[in-house]
Amino acid sequence: MIRLPNPKSGNIGSVNSDGKRPEVVLLNEKQWSYVQSRYDLTPRERQIAELICQGLRNGSIAKALRIRPGTVKTHTRNIYRKVHVKSKIGMLLRFVTDARDIFTQYEGIHSAPAMD
Repeated sequence: MIRLPNPKSGNIGSVNSDGKRPEVVLLNEKQWSYVQSRYDLTPRERQIAELICQGLRNGSIAKALRIRPGTVKTHTRNIYRKVHVKSKIGMLLRFVTDARDIFTQYEGIHSAPAMD
């Protein structure tokens, strides 16, 4: 589900022995699909939203997707408009909250005792 690094472990913002940041998974595939359909995100908008939520900056996203930074900015603005937020952190929090809510609803449905 939603896993954040343990601040006591000291790995937030730290670099692994291979020189890369540890990957933090905030949303799984099912949750991303839910967010994409809920906010009517295009496949490219979802892709950019996922990279933003992984902590990448616009320049890194542009390089990874082989598009211009201005294009990333345009997609980001469109995502903000659809999600009704004004910042990357606002977007991240909205997605995590929505994913948590849908997970809670799913658990409530499937954890109800069986009626005989």
